[in-house]
Amino acid sequence: MSLLNNTGTALLRLLPPELAHDLGIFTLARGAVLPQRVPHSSLLEQKLFGLTVAHPLGLAAGFDKNARALRGFASLGFSFLEAGTVTPLAQPGNPKPRLFRLKRDGALINRMGFNNEGSEIVAHRLQRWREQGERNRATPLGINLGKNKASESLAATLADYDQGLRNLAPLADYAVLNLSSPNTPGLRDMQRDEEFGALLELIATLRDQVELPPLFIKLAPDLEIQQTLGICERMIKAKLSGVILTNTTISRDGLRSPAKLTQQGGGLSGQPLRQRACEMTREVFRATRGKLAIIGSGGISDAESAIERIKAGASLLQIYSALVLRGPGVIPEIVRGLLDWVEGEGVASISELIGSGVD
Repeated sequence: MSLLNNTGTALLRLLPPELAHDLGIFTLARGAVLPQRVPHSSLLEQKLFGLTVAHPLGLAAGFDKNARALRGFASLGFSFLEAGTVTPLAQPGNPKPRLFRLKRDGALINRMGFNNEGSEIVAHRLQRWREQGERNRATPLGINLGKNKASESLAATLADYDQGLRNLAPLADYAVLNLSSPNTPGLRDMQRDEEFGALLELIATLRDQVELPPLFIKLAPDLEIQQTLGICERMIKAKLSGVILTNTTISRDGLRSPAKLTQQGGGLSGQPLRQRACEMTREVFRATRGKLAIIGSGGISDAESAIERIKAGASLLQIYSALVLRGPGVIPEIVRGLLDWVEGEGVASISELIGSGVD
């Protein structure tokens, strides 16, 4: 029996969250999962940056940090995958426990701290994925890059991103610079004017030396809107491809779960993030009007929230908490809901509906 069918998912939720996560990755990495059927239709297909994406729903970074179970996740029906966050050197992350389910809120809190096996090991896995050829090209793969905890100075942080872009980015279909996890000290400082400018200079230099794929920046939901728009304006000028809105939040407003959970440190994801992430998506789309592709992340848990995010301006979507809390059946459910919506709108492609809810 697959551990990731409905019964298996219910059993996993009885285990401590990180143990359940590790067991799920173990199962997927060994192919012990029944493939899921998701609706296939040209109405949902998009072509972005030379990539063909069968439908908008992908896997967010953080689930398969080490690119161990890519084929397994593809078999669940995702149209694209994002591995990582990967740092140059392997690191254990923060002390356990560091992952918490907030069932009443449809949310998770994590303070994992970029626990991963490091860029060398992950690069070997990405290379194998590429070498497996045509079958894997149907599922575009992104790599999410971060800095090591020990890299405290700006120079050390830039060196970490330099290494990730040189060694990992060319092996992926797109790359994401994670500047927004709250669980690595100093990381969010990279969203400030001076630090972000230094990062853009690094990218400009690297482009003369390395063939880089489309580049995205992942931003925090806790930024002021004007700061977010300022970053996006600079991204357009630097000819970056897009932005992921958003990472987890440090806010705890409006939570209903017990205080022993809500007071845990770390980033909050899931349904409480839905409104803020959607607002940011809407404002960025209104300001950029297609000059930056937006990947919507945060609080997407069903077809309604997926449609809402596309109408706000997201071209693609990612889920994490919904997969943990609802299981893999949420994937075909969301894709089916998107297809029903597009058919009902009578348009030739879902692309025509991106930003349709923005004035």
